Amino acid sequence: MRVLITRPEREATTLATALAERGHVPVIAPLFRLEILHPPATFATDLSECQAILLSSANGARALAEAGEQRGKPILAVGDTTASTAEGLGFVSVVSAAGDGRALADLARKRLDPKAGPLLHVSGVDIAQDFAAALAPDGFEVRRVPLYDAREETTLPDSARAAIEARAVDAAMFFSPRASDLFARLVQEGGLSTALSNVTAIAISPAALEPLRALPFKATVAAAHPTRQSVLDEIDRLPADTVLGAPKAAAEAAVEGPSIMSDTPSSPESTAPPAASMTPRPVEVRRGIGVAGAFIVGLVASCLVLAGALISLPYWPAEIRALWQGQGAASATPAPALDLQQVRQDATAVANASVEAAKREISARLDDLEKRVRAASAAAAEQPASPGTGGPDPAIAELRGKIEALEGRAAAPAPVPATPTQAAPNPEQEKELATLRLELATMRNTVQTMDQTIAVQRDQTKLLAEAVDKARGEASARNAGEQKAMSAARASALIGIAARLSAAVESGLPFATDLALLTPLAQGDARLTESATTLQAYAQNGVASRPALVAEFPAVAKAALADDLADDSFGERLLGKVRGLVSLRRVGNDVEGDGTEAKLARAEAALEAGDLAKAVALVKTLPPQTSRATTGWLSRAEANLAAKKAADQISSQAVTLLGSAR
Repeated sequence: MRVLITRPEREATTLATALAERGHVPVIAPLFRLEILHPPATFATDLSECQAILLSSANGARALAEAGEQRGKPILAVGDTTASTAEGLGFVSVVSAAGDGRALADLARKRLDPKAGPLLHVSGVDIAQDFAAALAPDGFEVRRVPLYDAREETTLPDSARAAIEARAVDAAMFFSPRASDLFARLVQEGGLSTALSNVTAIAISPAALEPLRALPFKATVAAAHPTRQSVLDEIDRLPADTVLGAPKAAAEAAVEGPSIMSDTPSSPESTAPPAASMTPRPVEVRRGIGVAGAFIVGLVASCLVLAGALISLPYWPAEIRALWQGQGAASATPAPALDLQQVRQDATAVANASVEAAKREISARLDDLEKRVRAASAAAAEQPASPGTGGPDPAIAELRGKIEALEGRAAAPAPVPATPTQAAPNPEQEKELATLRLELATMRNTVQTMDQTIAVQRDQTKLLAEAVDKARGEASARNAGEQKAMSAARASALIGIAARLSAAVESGLPFATDLALLTPLAQGDARLTESATTLQAYAQNGVASRPALVAEFPAVAKAALADDLADDSFGERLLGKVRGLVSLRRVGNDVEGDGTEAKLARAEAALEAGDLAKAVALVKTLPPQTSRATTGWLSRAEANLAAKKAADQISSQAVTLLGSAR
């Protein structure tokens, strides 16, 4: 069956997946564009002062999660879809009204106390019900904060227009009166009304169906309950009445006109209804599988998912398999760290070796030059002095000066000017001196080149050190990011397990399978281990649910009151037994006094208000003679409180870990 979905894109995608799993073909045509709004300046103050938050849509849950990190406030959700969305976003205390806005208001009256503080209604810009006006007569203060806006489309989406014109739609789903009104207006403006004669309109409530009466649908159906599951159940019922019976229905339509969808077969003798009865079309309310059936289906689906996960565990990647077993993902092999000190030592050793080699080479060449200069000096001394000269040879004096300059590593002094009486220098000596000058200039150039090389090596060493520091910083940042990702994954898994444990405790079902998933995640965490140990005592059989404890309490109170009034005399014992069978006692939170009857009345009122801990505390203060009647109930109630407290501690620890990971 081809089903038209008019919800915003995000909800439409989820709904399309559910329809595809049921064998239908979804046609997504969003009539609204969802826009998350920035919280007002007073949002943080309102959030801290409120005692609970009212969520009238799943979009409100998403907008609330975007607005802040607070996840501990109690949440009252309009339906199961909104409640599951809030739990998936990390809110730890969520209760579903499993209905519409009126059911949500009734839940607030039953669960909350007007004196405990104001309520915060997280909604869109446009609202279907004003909870402030609805709850004001009961003494509640409701502060509304619009955190999102569902903006209307100005024209029918192309996908919807094409499907309707081609008569390729069998059913259309509507989840609010606003969506129905917008669809009717856009269809009439687009001239597509006549193309809806083969389409069945299914709305979440009669109010959402009302704006569609002006359109010529084949049939109109309102869900039995104002929930998404009930709408899907109505879709599943359509094929037997419309698709499989299409030829017969078409033949009958030519004679009888449009028929009304029904789960009961029509009588062969039935006659066509009069024309006046065809407008407006009747709304048939059908019942789905109910809350219990939905819970059983969800439980079976969870078991199938868990079994599939366990069967496919050997084929998972090693990192995810290790995380499942509680050992943490195998940390990636760290890149080999660079030893900056060793690099610097190596660079210094290379530079020192190069300098030492250059020094040895220069020293050897200087020694060779000294030997050659001394040999030249000795040869000049052996030659006879020229006549008419009374002083030493100027060339020899110059050579001696150069030797002194070389030995002192100083610059060569200027040559001594020759006197007019000195003889001309020897050509061999001039040649030798020229060679020495050339070699000295070469050595100076070599020394300068070595200095430049050493400077370049120092720069390279500095750049290498900076690169090493940068690589080390990047490695540290990468490791920190991986650790945060691992912590966030562990915290998310803990939040999911805590939600499942809380649901099991509230419903009174065993939770050994869910607790087994917690064991690997609790390794190394003392608080989680302590909570898991507390829950282990109740895992196999579960604990008594709060509704069961509330249902048992009147009988327990009657028996306790009878035991308190009876004494050892035969008449009083007989009277006590009669009171155990039929008794009258006061009830309500306004019963004053410290007597057994007053305490039992206040305990019962606390139970009705959802305060099990207060009821247990009051029952514990009853006289000893009532213990025979109250011991069993007290043990079951304390088991419920202990299990609930442990599950809440796990959820709180998970939220703390998730916050630290960010």
